[in-house]
Amino acid sequence: MAFGNQKTVAAPASLEGTSLHTGQAVVLTLKPAPADFGIKFRRIDLPDQPFIPADVEKVQTVERATSLAEGSVKVHTVEHVLSALSGMGVDNAVIEMNANEPPIADGSARPYVELIKKAGTTELESPKRVWEVREPVTVETRSGSILTILPSKTFRLSVTCVGPEGRITQYFDSEITPETYEKELAPARTFTFYEDIKPLLEKGLIKGGSLENAVVIRGEELLSKEPMRFNNEFARHKAMDLIGDLSLAGKRILGHVIAIKPGHGPNTELAARLKKEYTKMQQMKPQSTTIPHGEAVLDTKEVMKLLPHRYPFLMVDRIIGFEGETKCVGLKNLTINEPFFQGHFPGHPVMPGVLQVEAMAQVASILMLRIPENAGKIGYFMSADKVKFRRPVVPGDSLVIETEMVKMRGSIGQAVGRCLVNGVVTSEAELKFSLLDA
Repeated sequence: MAFGNQKTVAAPASLEGTSLHTGQAVVLTLKPAPADFGIKFRRIDLPDQPFIPADVEKVQTVERATSLAEGSVKVHTVEHVLSALSGMGVDNAVIEMNANEPPIADGSARPYVELIKKAGTTELESPKRVWEVREPVTVETRSGSILTILPSKTFRLSVTCVGPEGRITQYFDSEITPETYEKELAPARTFTFYEDIKPLLEKGLIKGGSLENAVVIRGEELLSKEPMRFNNEFARHKAMDLIGDLSLAGKRILGHVIAIKPGHGPNTELAARLKKEYTKMQQMKPQSTTIPHGEAVLDTKEVMKLLPHRYPFLMVDRIIGFEGETKCVGLKNLTINEPFFQGHFPGHPVMPGVLQVEAMAQVASILMLRIPENAGKIGYFMSADKVKFRRPVVPGDSLVIETEMVKMRGSIGQAVGRCLVNGVVTSEAELKFSLLDA
């Protein structure tokens, strides 16, 4: 599955409107940003025009909306614009505002989708960072909210929305792509129960709220300036909010999100759990070497499921990173107990160069087997060209094996590989393989 490259907006574009809670006039402008910049808010109405990263660690409050803070600088009700950016596939952008809250517009994410389309999008040179969640992640609250992410090869949402005392129970389920997001989720408006907002209205705390930007539920009556846009519009809005809150984890995911009674509190708690799990995965990588950004890790057992090799000819302990669809990085930790050290210059043990080439071949095989149509096949080594050995590899070294696929035609693949120790190249080669049925 190809995810393509990261995207940003192609040009600045602005949306003017009124903020929900303060009723203040505000201009929001989306601006382009470089690869791996992420999404950041910028308060241009304040001295020094400070930035606030769209990061779950910056979440300050989650009552009725998600708010972020960096020191004393705050932005409120960020979920709709973040949802639109995430749902439409925008990875990097600056969100400039001349107030502390985005325009509420019609209470949905549709105005932000239209803003993104007005700005246009452009691809950057770096591949998208997409993390496949491989173990269930669950959050459960005392108020009855249960949110779980199960392993999946797509990003899917299944949302059950339940109001007080079981009122307005609705369900929404769909795989989420930019096309489905724009059509199925972006138009869904915010909603509220009259008994919840009545005291806030009396205190003047929702100055920008009206029936033009929210559906108010009073008893069995739905108060709105227009007919319902979907028969399950509330569940769809909850799904839209959930996408915005989960984007605060900082990583696009592949996973099936099952959410019962989601809300900004449990949503952001799940985002925090996601970020924690991702950080744990990243810590599996060696810290003493510079390696490409990777979004998946395979342990030894998983490597052995892909490769037919076994001790003493398995030259890969684990896969520590993939970059896009064409690059893969493996790791081999070498100890004095390796059998080849016993007879290869035993007085001064050195790893045979041919085994470094074999390590490159094994990592490149995993890269080829990652292609869905190659699943279950075996990669056979055909040739090695332009082989160069640059320095010895000795016991105690952590051998990082980098490979990149340069051509795949039918069952024949060509790759380039190199081995490194502490960032220094020890060997390199051009490799050719043939894939055959197991």
